[in-house]
Amino acid sequence: MRILLVHNTYQQPGGEDVVFNQERALLEGFGHQVMTYCRSNREVADYSALDRLALFPRMVWARQTRGEVADLLRSKQPDLVHVHNTFLMISPSVYSACRAAQVPVVQTLHNFRLLCPGATLQRGRRVCEACLGRSPWRGVLAGCYRQSRVETSAVALMLAVHRWLGTWTKGVQRFIALSEFCRLKFIKAGLPAEKIAVKPNFVFRDPGRRAHNGDYALFIGRLSPEKGLTTILTAWQNLQVRIPLHIAGDGPERRFLEAYANQIGRSEVHFLGQLPRQEVIAALKGARYLVFSSEWYENFPLTIIEAFACGVPVICSRLGAMQEIVADGQTGLHFTPGDAGDLATKVQWAWTHVEEMAEMGRAARAEYETKYTVEPNYATLMEIYQRAIDEHRASA
Repeated sequence: MRILLVHNTYQQPGGEDVVFNQERALLEGFGHQVMTYCRSNREVADYSALDRLALFPRMVWARQTRGEVADLLRSKQPDLVHVHNTFLMISPSVYSACRAAQVPVVQTLHNFRLLCPGATLQRGRRVCEACLGRSPWRGVLAGCYRQSRVETSAVALMLAVHRWLGTWTKGVQRFIALSEFCRLKFIKAGLPAEKIAVKPNFVFRDPGRRAHNGDYALFIGRLSPEKGLTTILTAWQNLQVRIPLHIAGDGPERRFLEAYANQIGRSEVHFLGQLPRQEVIAALKGARYLVFSSEWYENFPLTIIEAFACGVPVICSRLGAMQEIVADGQTGLHFTPGDAGDLATKVQWAWTHVEEMAEMGRAARAEYETKYTVEPNYATLMEIYQRAIDEHRASA
């Protein structure tokens, strides 16, 4: 099969980029001819002030991008186009090029951008569904995108225009939701239920099971407000026993969090910074459990299933896809989002019940082997592709 993958990376690399690269390698590994069209929001760094003003209409319709994709479709003649992300350099204009070339489209719903100008269904540090199934203009007053009403207006305009045009309902044959929780949110917002399939993320290379039960708690992720690091540190302040905590990652809250940890006297908290993948896996294998404290829904955190692959149980927020992936009392524990007292209770219990957590780690590894390896993921992806192609032919 000839497949064109379309992806727009953000200024800071994230999980969407990892999934894009993994799926490209997956398809190439199974012998498919894979082409890519990629842009990056890092391009904006070289823009003049005038060029930056032109970004607002470009969010809605990028004429250059549409032309470049149209040229690719004519010259390469792919059987299918798989779109991962179009925000903001590519824009939804690419769907028009695919419709004109009569090529079926699959779209992965990596985030909630189609439903929410901020893409996270979160306002401040609280879950917010004010725009779900409603006008995106509700988010403008709150400045949900980059805390700017002007920039949020541009995103809301993009959403409003393409909803009116039917870009996603008419231009996409199949959507991929990463969890059943996310699928239901998109259905509630108005996407056709029959077009949305569930295919979780996966771990491309098996890291292997850990050799021992681990001797510290671990957080891995971006150090930003929605990830709940303040809740973690407050929970550690409330612990009755000293539990070593390693925090891997970087982000805008790092200095504040390091200062906070010093202020509350938690010398057992260690900030490791951004780690390359091999060191992330090593950190996971040395951990007794992973703490995943996000205070927004999260679509499908790769870190959780990487922990499962290493045989590490996860203590996560009882929220969104996290509570769907982690079975409470089986592959980890749930706690109330943002509740430092509840988190402190769970991490302390987990630290003092070594064998119970080891059993959860074994169950987590079994869950990985069943659901999150290459083979079942590839089979599901091929089924989605084939249904998109069949439905496109039938409609044509």
